[in-house]
This record gives sequence, C-alpha cells and structure tokens, in this order.
Amino acid sequence: MVNFVYCHPIGHVIEALHYANGYRAADPSRRVSVALNAGTATELADHVSFVERAFAVPMDVFDTAADHSRSLAALPSEWDVVVSDFRGYDPAQRSLFPGIASWFDASTAYFAGQKGFAGFPKPVPYSPGEHWRLSIPPADHRFPGAGPRIAVLPGGSSPRSFYPSTRSWELVVGALAARFPTATFCLVGKLRADARTSTTFTAGEMDRIRGAMPRHVDVVDEPLLDQVAAVAACDVLVSPHSGFGMVALAAGTPWLTLGGNRWPEYFFNGVPFYTVVPDVSRFPAYTMMSGEPPMVDDDGERSASMSRARIEADLDELVEAAATLVSGGLDYDTALHDHAKRMLPVVGGDPARLWSLDNVLAASLA
Repeated sequence: MVNFVYCHPIGHVIEALHYANGYRAADPSRRVSVALNAGTATELADHVSFVERAFAVPMDVFDTAADHSRSLAALPSEWDVVVSDFRGYDPAQRSLFPGIASWFDASTAYFAGQKGFAGFPKPVPYSPGEHWRLSIPPADHRFPGAGPRIAVLPGGSSPRSFYPSTRSWELVVGALAARFPTATFCLVGKLRADARTSTTFTAGEMDRIRGAMPRHVDVVDEPLLDQVAAVAACDVLVSPHSGFGMVALAAGTPWLTLGGNRWPEYFFNGVPFYTVVPDVSRFPAYTMMSGEPPMVDDDGERSASMSRARIEADLDELVEAAATLVSGGLDYDTALHDHAKRMLPVVGGDPARLWSLDNVLAASLA
C-alpha cells in the first residue's frame, strides 16, 4: 500500500502513482495499491497498469478533530508493506494540516505489515527515476487540419494573484500565434466549483483569452479525462506551475512552464519540458514553505514572478522554447540537465537543494 492521503490538488496523485510505479518496477511480482484523498483525481489510477486498486479516503485536511474510523474500516488492514507520504509525519505539515496528521496517526496504527516512507528502498526495494505513462489515448480527432497544437492552461487553483493577468495572457497567446500562424490552440481549465479544485480565473477572463486565439479547441469544464486526452494530442502545454502540468507529462505531452511563485517543477518523467525560470533578483519566487511570494501592483495584486514586467522580460524565451518543443528539438536528458543548470543559481549553487522526485534533477548534474 502506498498511503498517500494528502491535499487534493491533482499533482499529488501523480506523485503517488510515481512512487507506486517505482515499487512495481523494482519487483514486477509485487501487487501495489494506493490510498488517496477522495477529493482528488483518483480515476487517474485506473489508467496505469501498475496499480491494482485505488482507495478513496474522505478528508478535510484542516479538521482538528477528524475521526477516520469509518474510512479505515473500508480499507483492508492486512498488508505486507505500507509506505506512507513523509509529509504526514513532518512537524510543519502536521501543524498546517491537522486532518492529515490525524489520518497518518490513525492509519499507521490500523495497518498491519512493515512500515516505511514512499520513495525509499526500505523495507522493500524501490527503483527511483522510473518513467511511466497514463494510458489515455490522444484525442487527435478534435484537431482537424495541419499545424501545431498548443494547449494553454492560464492558471490553477491558487489565488488569482498567483497567475498572469488576462492582459498578460493575451500578450502571450498573441506572441505564440504570431510565431505559429497555423497553430490550433486548446484552452484548458475548470471553472465549475465542486469538491475538487477549480481555477480562480473567471468565465469572462477565459473568454478574453479564448478571443486572442485565432483558432482553438475549447475543453474548459469538460470531464478531466477528456481534457487529458485533448492535451495528450497537443505538441506542448503552456502554463504556470500546476499539478495539471504534471498530468500532461504523464500523458506524454511536453510542458512549457512559466516558472515562478512558490513551487519549482519537481516531476520529470522522460518527456521533454522547459521551464522559463524568472530572474529572481528582479522577480522573487520559489519561496516554497517559507511563505507567499512578494506581490506587486499589476491589474490588481499579482505575484512578482507573474507580473506583466516579468512576462515581457521573458516572452522571447517562452516563444523560442515553444518552438523548440513543438519541433521536437529538445530531448529529455538535455532538458533535465539544462533545467538543473538554470535552477542552480536559484538555490545558491547547491545541487543538494534541487528538489525533485527521486532526486533526478540533482543527479542530472553528476
């Protein structure tokens, strides 16, 4: 069992599946299941061959008096091995998410078998850095005609101030359309509010971004698997940091990230990618758990690394990176190595601070 009941943004499902694949790759005879937050995209586990079963656990991560007895009763208690997300035992995370803390306390007591942390070679072998794919066929039929296919995800579920203004997105889309005059864009996102995450953009903002696209396919608010299939048919996904970008990589689509805000990219899966890393001396970013990034005034409050000034400073690099990815001119190993070199100054020159699943980013510099 990979016990990975964490916050519900979709990127954490990709983390759990990555670890499950590492254990299965190390021992193909092993049967691997995962436990996930019920509010996340648990259906993605149905589209990999290495997970036997996914258990959905209802979870309020902020509940200070959570009772998990009913959820645990629905799960088998007997396992050979249970490996858990280390964040469930980290004091800072436990303080921030008391519902998660209580889940890991209760599940550790409930599950029998050897215990360990996901991604470590004990108590059973684990194969780090394995590549895997979601078995979701590309929806090529949605893109009639020739020309590049460029998916655009304007933003995720973080506060609206963490993503570029609509005016900045019009600039980006316009520059991409000028470089790729025959391109079909694919607008991605989720406006509909429900138990899962949704974008903090408004319908009006999406309309303006859509209007900047000379020709487009619109999958906004379609079911998740349909959106993934559409993006899987694209040559590149352009977005800020988002868990959906990790899904795109798992579906085999190169991800062009407008890097910044709190979190660096940390999932690398054998698919070419490029992150436009901001000049953090001008546009501070990558604050991670230390707090919110600094804000500026740009059509309202905006994180510095998503500001109009930053977009303008890096627009040429973004467009050139898109051209390289669309043409297939960047292989994965080069992408990983070059990204590590671009991120190294951000972390003070210390490769040990290059955070990534299975430490593959730092290893690329060896």
